[in-house]
Order: sequence, then C-alpha cells, then structure tokens
Amino acid sequence: MQLLCDRALFSNAFAVAAAAVPSRTPKDVLRNVFLTVGNQGVELVGTDLETAIRFRVDGVTTNSTGGVLLPTQRVSSIMRELQDAQLEIDVNERMVTLKALSSTFRLSSEDPCEFPPVPEFREADFFRVPAPVFRQMIRRTSFATDSESTRYALGGLLLEFHEGVVTLAATDSRRLAVATAACETHGSPATPAKATVVPTKAMSLLERSIDPSAEFVDVAVRENDVLMRSGPCTVYSRLVEGRFPRYRDVIPRNGSVNVPLPVAPFLSAVRQSQIVTDEESRGVEFQFSSSLLTLSSKASDIGESKIELPIEFDHEDIRITFDPRFVSEFLRVLTPETLVDLQLTDADTAAVFRVEDSYTYVVMPLSKDR
Repeated sequence: MQLLCDRALFSNAFAVAAAAVPSRTPKDVLRNVFLTVGNQGVELVGTDLETAIRFRVDGVTTNSTGGVLLPTQRVSSIMRELQDAQLEIDVNERMVTLKALSSTFRLSSEDPCEFPPVPEFREADFFRVPAPVFRQMIRRTSFATDSESTRYALGGLLLEFHEGVVTLAATDSRRLAVATAACETHGSPATPAKATVVPTKAMSLLERSIDPSAEFVDVAVRENDVLMRSGPCTVYSRLVEGRFPRYRDVIPRNGSVNVPLPVAPFLSAVRQSQIVTDEESRGVEFQFSSSLLTLSSKASDIGESKIELPIEFDHEDIRITFDPRFVSEFLRVLTPETLVDLQLTDADTAAVFRVEDSYTYVVMPLSKDR
C-alpha cells in the first residue's frame, strides 16, 4: 500500500485522531492510530475502547486499499519535526515507511486485524446543531464536571433534545453549568428514553476537533452510545451509566438582587483575590455594598488581600463567600466584553450567573465556618 500525502493536512489529521489514544493501556494495539483506505477515502482512527475518533484525511493520492497501524508516539514525533510539503507512506507487510524530501523512517507495525472496530456514522435520523454554537456550549459546560467522582454520571455532560432545543448540563454537585441552543432534526430521530450522559473526554475531543469553518454537528443518540459528526470528524462514545441529578430543581427561580457585571474587570478582580488563598482558606468573601464590590481573602501563612471593583449596586449589603476557582473558571469561557447578570439572595443561597437566556451557571457558597 502506498500513499502520497499533503504533509500539513496529514499531520493535523493525525493529531486529531491521536487525541483519542490512551496514554496508558494494557492493550498495546490501542497505542496506535489506525490508517484505513477504503470506500470512504483515507481515514485515521484512534480509540481507548470507550471513546473514538474517525478523521477523514484530505490531500491524499493513492490507488491502494487496506489498513496499517501507526505507532502514535513515534509518528507524532516525526510529524512535529518534518517541514516538507509532501509525505509518502509505504506499507510492506509489518513495516511502514514514511518518506519526506530528505528523511526516511522505517517503523515496525502491529497487525491491523487486532485493532478494535469503531462504528461509522451511518444513521439516517439525527439531530443537527450549528457547529460554532455546539462548540461554545461544550466549552461553557465541560469544566463543571467531576472526573474523579464515584458518582459516574457527574463525570459526563447531560445531553437533551426537546422540541427544537438542545441542552448541555454539567455539575460536580457544588456548581452547575447549563447551556441551551436551537437545533434541527434530520429524518425522524427518537427522543432518548433515558438520560443521555456523554463522557467529558468525548465532548472535549469533539470541541477540539470541530473545524472553524464547519457548519453543523450531527448527533445520533443510540441506546448505549452516541455518534457525533462534524465535517471530516466523527466522535463515537459509550454513554455514562448512572443517574444524572435533577439539575433544574437546584436553580433558584428568583433572587432578591440582580447585579450586572462586565467579564473583563470582574475576572481580573477574582484572579487577584485567588493569589492570597491556600487549600485551607480557599474561600474569598464577596461583599456587595453601595456601588462597590469588595473581594477579601486571608491565609494564615501567606497574608491577606482586598480588591475593590466599582459596580452597579444600590441595595442592602450582601456578604457571600465563594471558591474563587469556581467563579474564574466560569468567567474564562466568556469573551471579555460579555455582560453577566448575577442573581443573589443571601449568604447561604446559591448564586446564579446568567448570560442572556442561553447560559446559566449556579455556584453554591462556602459556609462561614469552613
């Protein structure tokens, strides 16, 4: 089997597929990216058995068919170093040769028949979401999951489709991020009978793989797995077992005070307040008073800080303590010019951050006697 590739396009595609390859695995075959040439063209496939990526490679000329396993670490290193415009790949039995203008690499290769099968996107009925919107939704929610939780459903994102609206929700039980957007249907996709919780890794792989020029993400939800396709990339994932919390029940319906906060200065103040915190005193007190927000932090072995930020506030003073990391992680996924509406009730009630009607972020305050 012989292929002539555009080196830059092949390198980018290989990096996408390699993102699904596990760093540690008892199955040596999974340490490879599978290159396959068939009716669908040239594809690169990476998987850890739970999640997988198929990426169609453009800029390849070949008259061959078949497949070969490319050792991920070695080929990734080669791709980083090569600068030539063209790359030639020759496969002869268990050897794969990569040739550039002045470089030749011959690598041993494992039996491609040992590579596990990865489903293709062949569904006729699926949901369709604008790609830039879905990418933004993933960025705005995935950081709020808890990959280390023994409650496995907290290690994924809840994916819901209902009456032309797609919702992504994520929580680690101390905070909650919910993003919504309009979606379309292609064919007649059935609404899943049970909650669809997609692993954070799969969603992050999709978010990183969506091309800026892509128009849509097609989503096909099946009983135990999901397929998500955007342009040349398809992400497959098994669904997370376990019950996702009734997230709508924890969003306070009405607060006593609404505070508009521009992201750029608010994020700067929160990041400054994090400097004088440690694991024992990680909380920062947010004091809302007449036209001023004061962030105060204190750590016994470090010192203390006080940051002031002018705001629009004309109510009775409110003092509430947050883990500043939870606030800064939310603000970092927004553009600097975004205006956030903060809904407050009292020092013991969850605060709600809203961005228009499509993004809601809920944070539980820290107790005063922490």
